[in-house]
Amino acid sequence: MSRLILSLFVALTLAIPVSAATVKSAGSGNWSEPKTWDGGKLPAVGDTVLVREGHTVVYDVKSDAVLRAVFIVGTLTFAPDKDTELNVGLIKIQHDESLDENGFDCNSHPAEEKSKTGSSQPGFTAGCLCCEGKPTLLVGTPEIPIAAGKTARIRLYYLDGMDKESCPAIVCCGGRMDFHGTPMSRTWVKLGAHAKTGSSEIVLAEPVTGWRVGDRLIITSSSHPRYKKDKAEEVAIKSISGTRVEFEPSLKSDHLGEGEYRAEVANLSRNVIVESAQPDGVRGHTMYHRRSAGSISYAEFRHLGKEGVLGRYSLHYHLCGDTMRGSSLIGVSIHHSKNRWLTVHGTNYLVVRDCVGYLSIGHGFFLEDGTEVYNVFDRNLACQALDGLPLPKQVLPFDPNEGAGFWFANAHNTFTRNVAVECRQYGFRYEATPKAGVIPTDSALNPKLKFGEPNKPFDLVMNIRQPDGSRKPVDIRTLPFIRFEDNETHSNGFWGLNLGLGIGGIGPDADNPHVIRNLKIWSVIGGYAVEAPNVLIDGMMIHDAIYAVRASWYKSQDYRNVVMEAQGTPIATLEQYLAHKTANGTKRVRQPGWPQGNGDGGARIQPPHVEVAKLSPIDQLPPITVITHVRKEGSHLIVGGTTSDNGTLKRVTVNDTVAKVAASGEWEVTLVNVKTGPVKLTAGAEDSAGNAEKTPHELTVVVR
Repeated sequence: MSRLILSLFVALTLAIPVSAATVKSAGSGNWSEPKTWDGGKLPAVGDTVLVREGHTVVYDVKSDAVLRAVFIVGTLTFAPDKDTELNVGLIKIQHDESLDENGFDCNSHPAEEKSKTGSSQPGFTAGCLCCEGKPTLLVGTPEIPIAAGKTARIRLYYLDGMDKESCPAIVCCGGRMDFHGTPMSRTWVKLGAHAKTGSSEIVLAEPVTGWRVGDRLIITSSSHPRYKKDKAEEVAIKSISGTRVEFEPSLKSDHLGEGEYRAEVANLSRNVIVESAQPDGVRGHTMYHRRSAGSISYAEFRHLGKEGVLGRYSLHYHLCGDTMRGSSLIGVSIHHSKNRWLTVHGTNYLVVRDCVGYLSIGHGFFLEDGTEVYNVFDRNLACQALDGLPLPKQVLPFDPNEGAGFWFANAHNTFTRNVAVECRQYGFRYEATPKAGVIPTDSALNPKLKFGEPNKPFDLVMNIRQPDGSRKPVDIRTLPFIRFEDNETHSNGFWGLNLGLGIGGIGPDADNPHVIRNLKIWSVIGGYAVEAPNVLIDGMMIHDAIYAVRASWYKSQDYRNVVMEAQGTPIATLEQYLAHKTANGTKRVRQPGWPQGNGDGGARIQPPHVEVAKLSPIDQLPPITVITHVRKEGSHLIVGGTTSDNGTLKRVTVNDTVAKVAASGEWEVTLVNVKTGPVKLTAGAEDSAGNAEKTPHELTVVVR
C-alpha cells in the first residue's frame, strides 16, 4: 500500500462512528480464523471486539485496519513467532462484558485476599506460570517472549466520539497485562573510548547482546550546561561487533568515554512496541489498576503521554498498593513522552531495573503522592526529563514539575546504580514541602511558569505501610532511604541531587538517617543541596560544578570520603571543606576560589549554619523481598527476585531453600522435584543485624 493510500485510509478510519459493529468471540482460536468469532465474521475497520471469559484468542495478524476497541474478559495473546500489528483506539482488560469506553477508575474488582499482609492471591502474580481466573493480555510471556527477528506492535488511535483525556489507551482493570520482547544483556552502557565530532563509530565499555542493525541509539552529553548546548544524539546501528558499533548519522559533538567521567550509550529499540499513531495529535497512555498483575520486559513505549493531563502517562501504576507485589519492569524503553515515563502512584514493591527513559515532559521516573514505599529502582538511565507545567489537581501541590530524572516525596525506597543526565533541573529530587508559599521556581529557568504562583499548605502525615503489613499515619519526611547507593548524575540544567530543600528541617532520626553511598555528580551548576537533617554521606565525588554545594541547611550531617571540585578548585577532604567554627560552636562552609562576583576576592561563605555530627546508623529495618519470576525446568522450579535492605543481607530463602544472592540484591533459587498442581511459594530474607522480614512475599503458582 503506498504512503498516500495509507494516509487516506488512516484519515477515513479516524472518523469511524461509535455505532460500528461489535464482534464477540465464539470460542478459543486464532484471530484470523472465522470460526473464532460469532457468525464467522472477522473483526473489521471500526469494530468493537469482545474476547469473552474462558476464551483464548491468539492474535496472529498484521493488519492496518483500525478497530475502535478491544475488551478482554478472557485471554488475548499475541503469536510470538509472527510479525503482528494491532491498530486500535482502546484496549481494556476487565472482569465483565461491559463495553464502556470510560470508567477508568476501575473500582469494581473481585475482592482480594490477604490484603493485610500484602500477599498475592493464589496464581495472581506477575511472571508466574499461570494467572488463572484473570482476564489477560499477553504480548509475549516471561517464558516465551516475542521471538528475535519478529515484531509485535500496538498502535493507539484516537477515534471520533472518544474522550480525549482518557483515550486512546491500554487499561488493565484488575486483569493481567504482560509485554515481553527479546532480552538484551544490557540496555545501556558507558562509552569505552572518547567519541569525536564527525565519527560514525563508537566503542562500548562492554560487549552487549540483543542489539541489532537498525536499532535506534542515544549517546548522551558529557558537557557542562553552562558552556555548551550539546544534547544526546540519536543514531541508528549500521553494524555491531563486540564492543564496536558503526552508526549513522555521524556525531555532531564530542562525548567523553575514558576515565572517571563518561557518557552513556542506550538502545531505544525493542521488538514489542506500544505507540501513539498520532504523536502530534491525541496521544495514548497505558495504566495498571489495583489488583492487576503482569510484568514488562524489553518492550518499547514511545510517543505516549497526554501533556498536561493528570493520570495519563506513558506507563502508570495507579493506586495498586501491595496488590501488584511481584510486578517488574526490566529493560523497558520509554521515550518521547509528553507526560513522564513511569508514574508509580500509591504503589509498593515495584521493581524497575535496566530501563531507559529518554525525552519526557515533566519528571521522568516519578513517585506521585508520597505514600509509595519499598519500590526498587536499579540501574536505570534517565535522559532529558524536561520541564512542564504543574498538572491540574495534582496530588502534591508543591511540585512545579520542573524536570527531574527521578522525583519522589517519600525516600523509603531503593535507588541503586541509576544515572540521570541532561534533565532540565534535577538528576534526583526529594521534595516534600508542607508550608504555604510560592512555587519555588524562577521564570528564567522555566518560562512556562509564573514566578510567585501560590500553592496551599499540605499535610505530610500520610497513611504508610509498615513492615508488618499494617498501616499508620507517619510524617513522610521522617522516613529514610532504604538504600541510595552507586548513583550518578551529570550534565543537568542545574542540580545533581537536591535532597529536601523546602522540607522544613524535619527528617529521619539519628539512629536511622538518610545514608547515601558512592554518589557521583559532575558537569552541573549545583552539585548537591540538602535541608533534611541526619544525613550520612559515605563516598561522594563532585566534579566540574559551578557550586559543589549550594543553598543548603545543615543539621546533624556526617560526610566521609568526599571529594569536590568546583571551577577547577579541588576540595579533597571534609576538613578542608569545613573551614572554621563560629562563636556558637557551629561550623561554616567555605568555598575557596569559586568566582561568585560578591567582592570578597573569590571566596564565599555559605550557608551560615553547618552542624556536623558523627552518625552511627542502627539497622532496625527488615529486608524487602519481591519474587519477580518463576519458571519450570523439568521437575524443578527456578524462582528469582530482588531483595533490598538498608544494611547487609544475611540470607534469602524460598520455602526454606537458601537462594544465591548477587551484590545488587538479585537472587535465584532452584526448588527440586516439585510436584504438579498448586505450589505455594514464600520468599523472605534476614539481614546481618538479625532483622527478619515480617511479611514475606507469598504467592501460589500452578505447575503443570
